[in-house]
Amino acid sequence: MLALGVSGKEVRVAERPRTYLQRDTRRLKLLELGLRLFATRSYDDVSIDDVAREAGMSKGLLYHYFGGKRAFYTEVVRFAVDNLLERLVIDPALSGPENARRGLLAWFEFVAQQGDAYLAIMHGGLGAADDAVGPIIEEARRVLVDRILEGLEVDVPPPSVRIAVRSWIGAVETAALDWASHRDQEPPEIVDMLMAGLFAQLLVASHHAPGVRLKFDLAAGMRLLGPLLTGRS
Repeated sequence: MLALGVSGKEVRVAERPRTYLQRDTRRLKLLELGLRLFATRSYDDVSIDDVAREAGMSKGLLYHYFGGKRAFYTEVVRFAVDNLLERLVIDPALSGPENARRGLLAWFEFVAQQGDAYLAIMHGGLGAADDAVGPIIEEARRVLVDRILEGLEVDVPPPSVRIAVRSWIGAVETAALDWASHRDQEPPEIVDMLMAGLFAQLLVASHHAPGVRLKFDLAAGMRLLGPLLTGRS
């Protein structure tokens, strides 16, 4: 590419490669499209032709990016899960309870925005892709458990604590699924209940792990639950 230099003479300027940027942008748009399609239609009801037509590109180009429908769906699920995990990051400046509450509110915000997709993915109602999706969701659960355990600052968590955290993640998933279907309660109220459950499970778990001290400010947690614990109507 030619441009004018300081002296007014034309100089050659290296052009920034756009191929990879364009490819990434196209891929992102395809994943966003896939999320919309699979959120409202079953796996079997979405064809590569449908995706290509909606995207305004050739079917061959879609195969070039993803290799086929199954691989495309798997990447759509991974894209959705990664979007959720990006919202659930630990802020080292906050206490454990504050991070937990902040993460829960972010979780329900994600469900509010992607409710149909969340239901479709977590219910596993997409037929042939289920065995590819399961490991992605399970890996996300492992990441969340590790993040919470990291916040407790226990190098080797005792089984009772690990099980408590893992089962609590399951309770959060169930609550989010129910809310995605009904939306008949305000998310902060659900978060209060889930936070209370986390505190209770950690207290019982630590009782069965003598000698292990968890870095979890229970007093700070109770303050976060203040309105609930003082009998808010």
